[in-house]
This record gives sequence, C-alpha cells and structure tokens, in this order.
Amino acid sequence: MIRFFAIHPTAANLLMVGLMLAGFFVLPTMKRETMPEIDKFEVQVSVFYPGAATAEVEDSICLPLEEATDGIPFIDERRCEAADNLGVMKLKMQEAGDMGQFLADIESAVDAIDSLPAESERPVIEELGRTQPVVSVALSADLPLIQLNQLAEHYRRELLRHPLVPIVKISGFSDHQLQVEISDYNLRQYGLSVADLAAIIDKQAIDMPAGKVTAPDREYQVRFTEKRRTAAELEELIVVKGMAGAEVRLGDIATIYDSFEKEEDKITFDGQRAALLVVQKNSVDDSLRVLEAVREFVQAENARLPEEMRLILTQDSASIVADRLRMIITNAWQGLILVALTLYLFFSGRYVFWVVMGLPVSFLGAFAVITALGISINMISLVGLLIAIGILMDDAIVLSESIATEYRDGRTPLQAVVIGTKRVARGVISSFVTTVIVFSGLAFIKGDMGQVLKVLPVVLISVLVVSLIEAFLILPAHLRHALSYKENPSAWKVAFAERFELWREYVGRVADKAVEYRYAFVGGVVGLFFVTVSLLPAGLVKFQGFPTLEGDLLQARILMPQGTSLVEMENLVAYQKKALYLAAGNLSGKEVAPLIEHISVTYGVNGDAFESGAHVATINVDLLAAEVRHTSISELRQAWSKAAGDIPGAIAILYKEPSPGPAGRAIYLRLAGLDIDQLKGISIRLQNWLRSYEGVVNVLDDLRPGKPQLTVRMREGVYASGIDASVVATQLRAAYQGTEIDEVQYQGETYEIRVRMDEPSRSALSRFDELVIIHPETRQRVPLMAIADIEMHRDYARIQRINGERVVTVFADVFTERANASEILLDTQQNFFAPLEQEFPGLRVTMKGEIENSLITGLSMGKALLIGAIGIYLLLSLQFRSYTEPVIVMMAIPLALIGVVWGHIIMGQNMTMPSMMGFVSLTGIVVNDSILLVEFVKLRVRKGMDVHSAASQASRDRFRAIFLTSLTTVAGLLPLMFETSLQAQILIPLVTSIVFGISSSTVLILLVLPALYGILKDFGLTERIQEPLDRLPEDIAASTT
Repeated sequence: MIRFFAIHPTAANLLMVGLMLAGFFVLPTMKRETMPEIDKFEVQVSVFYPGAATAEVEDSICLPLEEATDGIPFIDERRCEAADNLGVMKLKMQEAGDMGQFLADIESAVDAIDSLPAESERPVIEELGRTQPVVSVALSADLPLIQLNQLAEHYRRELLRHPLVPIVKISGFSDHQLQVEISDYNLRQYGLSVADLAAIIDKQAIDMPAGKVTAPDREYQVRFTEKRRTAAELEELIVVKGMAGAEVRLGDIATIYDSFEKEEDKITFDGQRAALLVVQKNSVDDSLRVLEAVREFVQAENARLPEEMRLILTQDSASIVADRLRMIITNAWQGLILVALTLYLFFSGRYVFWVVMGLPVSFLGAFAVITALGISINMISLVGLLIAIGILMDDAIVLSESIATEYRDGRTPLQAVVIGTKRVARGVISSFVTTVIVFSGLAFIKGDMGQVLKVLPVVLISVLVVSLIEAFLILPAHLRHALSYKENPSAWKVAFAERFELWREYVGRVADKAVEYRYAFVGGVVGLFFVTVSLLPAGLVKFQGFPTLEGDLLQARILMPQGTSLVEMENLVAYQKKALYLAAGNLSGKEVAPLIEHISVTYGVNGDAFESGAHVATINVDLLAAEVRHTSISELRQAWSKAAGDIPGAIAILYKEPSPGPAGRAIYLRLAGLDIDQLKGISIRLQNWLRSYEGVVNVLDDLRPGKPQLTVRMREGVYASGIDASVVATQLRAAYQGTEIDEVQYQGETYEIRVRMDEPSRSALSRFDELVIIHPETRQRVPLMAIADIEMHRDYARIQRINGERVVTVFADVFTERANASEILLDTQQNFFAPLEQEFPGLRVTMKGEIENSLITGLSMGKALLIGAIGIYLLLSLQFRSYTEPVIVMMAIPLALIGVVWGHIIMGQNMTMPSMMGFVSLTGIVVNDSILLVEFVKLRVRKGMDVHSAASQASRDRFRAIFLTSLTTVAGLLPLMFETSLQAQILIPLVTSIVFGISSSTVLILLVLPALYGILKDFGLTERIQEPLDRLPEDIAASTT
C-alpha cells in the first residue's frame, strides 16, 4: 500500500483532497461554544401552591413527591426545596441511566399522585440543562407598564419568526392580571364575602355556545356572550341590587386594576424601567449564529424607532465565545509558524512544506469525524488540536527523518521513501496504538469537569486516526516529489547542522557517562522524582479544581431581611451603583474604554438566596470585553466590595460572576442528621469559622427565618353552628390570597381576573382582628375572633430536603489569589468538624461543589491512567517479547511528572484538573519517544554491539528525532502558554503540564533510559533477540526495485 501510493501521487493527492473537502463541508455547520456542553442529568418537578407557607409546602408537596418517586431506577439524588407558594423537586440521574426513560418514569409517578392539595397547580415537569442563555435585549422606553409589556410581547413574537432564534422569554414583569379589589367596608355594607363576589362575577361573566337555529334557507349558530375582558367592561357588570331595587355595578363597589401581580418584579436598565427579552438556545444551536440574528434584528428596529425608545443588547454570553475562539486560533497560527521555522532548521523548504501540510489535512479530516461524534468547536477541542500538532509532528518527523537518512545513504527517492517508511512503520503504529490506549480511557472520565475535559482525548484520537492515514499514504508520495529536487543548503543552515551535530555528540557523551555511572544517575533521578512528588502534599503546589473562567458579567446579589420594602431596596441599589462607579473609576486608568458598559437591576431575584420578594435584588453589570480588558473580574469585585463597605441590616451582599463554572462552588458543605434548629446553630458557627480565613468571601447558608405567620385554628364547638373549617379557610384565602375567576385572551395575551380585598384592608393587622366570616346558610356576619384562635409564629423561608431528610447548606467563594479552597476545607475538617462531631454524634457533613467534582473526575482520570498504563505494558511486552523492557519505556511517565510539577511552580500556577488532564494526555506522547529509542537499542544489539554501548549509541541515533518532536510540540503550544489575555488563563495550566512535562521527559529519556537499560543488563533481564526486529534495509531495498 505504501509503495502503491508512493508510485501513484495522483492517488495520494485525491485522498488528501477528499479529506480536506470532508472538513470544509462540515465546518460551516459545526456548533461553536465556549466550553463543551455539560449534561445536567436532572429533571425538575415544580408545583405552585399559592398562599402556602414553607412548612405547608413541605408537608403537602415535597412529601408526596418523595413518596411517589421512591424506587425510580437510576436516581442518584433527590432534592426537594420548599418555599412560600412553591415546591421544587430536582432528581439527578446516574450517568448510566437513559434520560428519556428516566423522564418518562418521573412523569408516570407524578401523574399518579392523588394527594396534592386542590388549590395547588398542576405539576410542571422538565428536563434541566436543555437550553443556555445567549444574549438579552433590553427594551427601554418611557411608556406605561402595560404598553411596555405589550411592546415587549410584540418584539418577542417578531424575534421568534427568525429561523435562527429558537427561544425568547420576557423578563421584568410578574403575571398580568385584572385585579378586582374591594374594601372591607363595602363587603360589610352589602353583606358579601370576597368568595361571594367572585362567585357572582363568575356567574355573570359568561361566554358559551347555546346551540343553533335552523331556518329554511340557512343555519345560524347561537352564542351567549357576557365575557368581560377589560377593566372598563368589568366595571359595568351588575353584581347586586340596591335597597330600592337599583342595580349596583362592580365599578360602584370595587376598584379594578389592569396591572401586574407583584410590584417588586421589575427590571431597570441604566436607571430606566425596562423589559428584558432573554434569548436562549437549544443544545444543538450555534451561539454565534443566534447572536448575529438578534444583533441584525436590533439594528434594523433601532433604525425605525424614535430616539427615546431603544433596543440594547445586554448580558451577552455569546460574543465571548468568538473572542475566546479567536484568541486560540491566533495562538494556533503563531504556534504553527514556530513549528514550520523549527523544521526549516533541519529540512529543506519543500520538505518542510509537505510535512507541515499534514496538519491542515489531518485537522480538516478530523473535523468530519468529531462532527459525527457531536463535538463542537470550543476552547477544549481547539486546544486538543494544538496538542495534536506535536503528536502529528512526532510521526511526520520520524518518517521524514528516516526517509532523509535513507536518501543521504544513496537510495533513490522511491527507495528512500519506501525503505524509510517501512523501517519505522512498526514503531509509529505502536506509538499510535499506545497513544490511543491512553486517550481512550480518558474519553470516559466522569463528573461535570470530566464532561468538559473528555472532549480533549476524543479530538486527539480523531486527529491521530486521520494523521496515520496521511503519514503512511499521502506524506511519502509528497516527500518523494520533494527529494527529486536538489536543494543546496545555505551557509547558515550548514553551520547550524554542524553545531547541532556537536550538540548531538555532546548529549551522546553525557549518555555514555549516564550508562557508566548508571546506578548513581538513576538514583539521583529517582530522588528528584520523590522530592518533586513531596511538593504536592507539602502545599508548595496548591490545588484548585478548575481555573477561573474570565467573563464579561459581574453581579451583586443583595439579600435583606424579610419585610424590607421596595423603596428601601431601591435606595440600597442606588448606593451600590455609586460604589461600583467609584471602584471602576479607580481601576479605569489601564483601560482603553469605560470599564462599565451597562447596569441592569432585577428586583425580586437572588440566585443565592433561593427566595423572592422585595427584600432581594440582583445588580447585573456588563463589563468591557475580556479580550481587551486589563482589569480582572476578581479585581473589580474586590474593589466594589471595599467601596460599598458594610451595609447595616443586610444579611448578605455577594459580589460574584453569574456562574461558578464546571467545578462548582469553591466551598459547598451540607449538614444533615440532626434537628433543623440544631443544624442552623451549627451553620452559624461554621459561617463564622469560614469568615476567619483570609480570601473567603460570600459566606451564606440556605436556611433563614421567613415572614411572620398568623395561624388560625377553629375553636371547639364551632362546627355545631354550621361553620366548618372549609368555610373559614375558603373565605380567608379569598380575602387575602384572592380568588381567580377566569383566564381571558385579549390582544394576543392571556391573563387572569382575580378578586381580593383592597390593600388597606389586607395590610392592617387590626383589620385582620376585625375580619368577619359570612355564615353559609344564614348569611350572618360572624367575627373571626369569635370562632377561631389566632397565633403568631415564624417559620423558615425555605427548607431543603435531600434524599428524604432536611439539610442545611453552607457555601462560600474563595479569592484564589489569596487563599486555597482545598487547604481551607482540610483545616476545617480537622479543626472544626472533628471536635464538633464529639458534641453532635449524629452530625453528617458532606463536601460538595468543587471538592466533590474534583474527586469524581480525578478518580476516574486515575483509573483511566491505570488502565492505559496496563494496556501499554501488555502491548509493549508483546512487541518487545519481554516483561521487563516495557518498564523502561513507561519510565517516561514519572519523568514527565517532574516537569509538570516544577513547571507549575515556575509559572506560578495552581495545579488544576486541566493540569492533570495535560499530564495524563502527556503519557501518550512521551512514551512514543521511548518506544523508538528502545527499538534502536535492540537493532544495535542485533548488529553485534554490546548492550551498554548500544544503549548510549541509541541516544545519538534518536537524538535528532526526539529533540525535533519535543521542540515542535513545545513550539506549537508556547504562544498559548505565554498568552496574557484574561481569556487564556483557563488553558495555561493544561499547556504548562504538556510543555514542561515533555521538556523534562525529553532530556531524561535520552539519559535515564540508556542507564536503565544498562541496569537491566546487569541483572540479566535483557536478552539478545535472535529473530530480527525488522527487516534490514537491504531486504527492503530488494522489494522496491
């Protein structure tokens, strides 16, 4: 096959063009995103229970859901959160399960529940993680709220008409309602309860078909319509008759508002009330295509709108995708140029051209493969291509070097190509198989970080498969063509070659000394390895689950005590904005543009508080793009926090990025096993403990007191009077919660009509004491105080249940520049929880977040490395026909670890999961050089050289190839390792592992491996193979003539 393609260059060119066309065909369709998508494996069941307190939601919603879902296969964790008006259960599936069947099982189980309260709404079941935010469009206009909402709905429909915009949601408004509010005085005057009034309106506002009338010539439909769809129409509805028989209309006794349910559910954008159109994408959609479609729409609409009305892009999470991909592609081109220049030092221009051409051919062919596997273009997959440059150059250089050697020895171009390729074919294939063995295990690592990182080995394997085809079938034909042209090297290249030969000989002499003093040399290297490893537990190299991913969004999440008014929250937000501008002004000196682009405020929302209401709010800050920004988010949030200072009365104000990244929260601790009040006490002590560490911020738990509650219980003997609990509960609920009469459609919008007491009657506690209940039969007015006892107490605002028991969660963030989460958690375990467990024997503490995700991914990565090492050993044992010689080859792995650890120290980097991924990936690279080195040792021995001499001579034989492969790998990644952009910080630890690991292993392989081979010979663990390892050049030459 090799000879066929070498003789027929047309076949090689057609194959090359086919691979490239396959890549060009799929490239326009590939999805682009920042990071590989993380499957949540979670299903959420939400049940809205209006007016219910937290404890009632727990008993009436969470417990039935837990009982119904008990026993569903593949449940990893059940989490139910009870809060005012809402119960939410999240069920996490084991990775081995099937999401379709898991979702169907949950739907069947929930549908079978018959014990949910009648007042609760139908459960909503959805799979989480199927959509991701792309960008939001702020609609800012000086319009009444109803018109602003209608305009936002108009733009939502217009955006959805675009084929590239899949999902648009409106934010900034609560439910649109027609609210009928009546005073307690009018209820008394007309002898009505709120429930009575709701029933009257419901009976009067009717719209229904009434049959048909058949005439001789045609048929008529009959329809009765008294449906009221607007506030004006409702005002004209007759509800009661006056004392003199006059008709009393609804507008005479009640006020009707066309408004929104909650005043605190609102958004301001750059200080003005706004609507927010939140654009999301499905998992298969391309973020940048969606963003471009929205941007074009906004530009077109703004050209038609008056100046006082604007559509503005905000919370853009897609542009950063383009910035990050552009940064990596730029570094890739720089690396590719360095690789080409490196090769040009050793080969002719034509030779280098065809060697380097293997990269785009392999990459484009690999794009077709990874597209079929569902992999997108993202930071990890592109870094995989960068790493592949070194591996591809490894194979290409080995082949090119072998062919060049044969050509220098007097072979014809055809003979040199065939002989040179076949001479190293077994070693190259063996290297390919060992690399695939290592990477195959890594493709199945677990955890959220594993889902991100496992894209790397899949991309590398795809590139390697295509590159193997290119190396054996395409490259030889092109190199034969290049060898046909005589090219006289320039004087400087001749001088460089001479100096390189001197350097090669110097390394050979060092290898001679290493073999001569092999025990001392190997002992020194082993000592260096143990010293290096000891740096990890000593804390000199700190561990961090995942590097911080720099974004363009910053938030302040405000949590005040329950009962804080909206006006108080607005004043606090204004103060926080002033502090932000002050902090940004102090940092803006190094920026080319204003650091802050836009500020939006979402009232009633706080992602860390798990509560809603006027006492919570989130300030969203759009920053200057990270690609051109010099100020990190960490710097700005520390400056903002310092400028704002302590806020009297605030429970917590958290300055942070919107998402913690794939690693999760730095500190996330679950407390369980005790009474909820005991857990709260421990939580308070734990929070104080964590705050004592420098660099620990945003400390909070998820258990806080809720609003004061008035509990009403019937007195004994009341039931005999004809008033039962349902009468009292119904009238109480109607008066304060309100009664929904109907849902109506008007001007393309669906909204409800609700009746309740007016605000003064509902807000005064004295009015509650004076509340009367209408007797269902006699219509007499009975004071509530006469038939019921009223008590006041306070429940928790939210209760979380994990796998059927109450838990309290404490979480915090860590400034990685000042503290290390792993060290803090270790110290907390030893010095806080260990003594505490003596005081509370039943206490159980679970560490979640970054530490758990790192453990899950780290263990599966370690297992993959072990399986890969076993696979490599078995393969090499078969190839070398020895049980001990493979150990020499695999010594490259710990030698690489020396460079990895010291590289992180030199670069000032924390060890992270990407760092470990880089090291494990490195094992598949460094082993390849060792394989070919051992092959040449054995070949020298076969030709009659003694083992000690053959071992040191092999370092001379393979120095150029090993040096070149390592140098090209380092050259390809060097620009990214020294990239100063904030975007690159997440990738630098991975690149650091590979660059320093391959550098150290290259030096040590050339010296340690010959010394180890000599030691094995001393113990009689090597033997001279009588069977030839490969056909000799003379045999191959004969077959090519």
